[in-house]
Amino acid sequence: MDDDSEVAVVGGGLAGLTAAARLAERGRDVTLFERRERVGGRVRSRTVDGFTLDRGFQVLFTAYPAVREELDLDALDLRRFAPGATICRDGSRAVLSDPIRDPRHAVESALNHEVPLTDKLRTLALRHDLLRRPEVEFFVGPDESIREYLDEWGFSDAYVERFVEPFYGGITLDRSLSTSSQVFEYTFRAMSRGGIAVPAAGMAAVPDQLAARASEAGARIETSREVVRIDAEGGEEGGSADGADATVSFADGTAHAADAVVVAADPKTARRLTDVRSVPTEGVGCVSAWYTLPEGATFEAGGRILLNAGDERPNTVVPMSDVAPEYAPDDRALINATFVDEAAPDADDGTLHAATREALASWFPERSFEGLEPVAVDRIPFAQFAQPPGFRADLPSVDDPDGPVCLAGDYTEWSSIQGAMASGRAASDAVAELLAE
Repeated sequence: MDDDSEVAVVGGGLAGLTAAARLAERGRDVTLFERRERVGGRVRSRTVDGFTLDRGFQVLFTAYPAVREELDLDALDLRRFAPGATICRDGSRAVLSDPIRDPRHAVESALNHEVPLTDKLRTLALRHDLLRRPEVEFFVGPDESIREYLDEWGFSDAYVERFVEPFYGGITLDRSLSTSSQVFEYTFRAMSRGGIAVPAAGMAAVPDQLAARASEAGARIETSREVVRIDAEGGEEGGSADGADATVSFADGTAHAADAVVVAADPKTARRLTDVRSVPTEGVGCVSAWYTLPEGATFEAGGRILLNAGDERPNTVVPMSDVAPEYAPDDRALINATFVDEAAPDADDGTLHAATREALASWFPERSFEGLEPVAVDRIPFAQFAQPPGFRADLPSVDDPDGPVCLAGDYTEWSSIQGAMASGRAASDAVAELLAE
């Protein structure tokens, strides 16, 4: 097959954009179809009253291998969070940081009264153990829940309940810590090797950069194009009538012929288009609420995530404009509150607002939050797919679909930006091999 073989990419999330960019850079004739008006998938941002609001609280782990390989981090103009977090309870705030990456706060962290010294030492030992392990040793072998894993390491209930539950409740959206310990290990190592950050222009800058890279390499990106069917040689319906190996059909009745297709749509759509039943469709959700303070009022928290160690609602509060001033208009503060409890999706906006205001007032008794104003609330039913222990054994492979069709999505790896980009890279490699046959 010639290098200018036609490849259709269905879905403009991070996986699809990565696959499109890599295939175009290899000289393939690539067209990406995205059903929404903008690319990005689950990673997107919008502007409301001058505030930049990401779809849920999202961050970029700068140490993820795929992030380092696929993105120009300098061009993203990153705004970085301070290492660690602040453990908050009624009338109490205590910083727990990484003494190696944040030596200025080493003494403050050592004196943190919420976590026993033995747990701080175990954390350093865990950090050392994970940092020395090569990449190939992660996501292999026996698996267990995060809670079981921490218990085996000997961490105290105080450490788990006050720090890990809310912190990893924010990462996995599972405060019960029943998620796979392999996810914990990989993300913990990433935070030990690098930082967490957001682009100054919002998380949408990530897919926008990938889209620009793909376009510069010659890929065409067509938005507002909903794919409803794929007919592929080797599938039940056979190939296309004009001799191409696959046909992509759209909701408007038109079609597009291609030599190969990368399906990088959301899980439910990917399962429907490919009939690969192992694509996971059970989602884990959250509610992301955005608030501001009266004009001129600031909210500085040292650039750290605030963990709710005394209650489940909200799970975390993030001083977004403290970390990234560009997220808010001048002289305004932007705050994010994330809710992961099961009842949150059905709670009305006023109830969530009151819970956030009361939590902040209890953590910061020296100031008033009566002027806390709502900006927007996003209820996100599928923020991640479920990742219980052993979940990877049931995930599909990129080459599972019949015919010249490959999958690209974090659901072939694990639910993360790393997983999405790595899957896009793997799909591009699989298509290149398929077309070379």
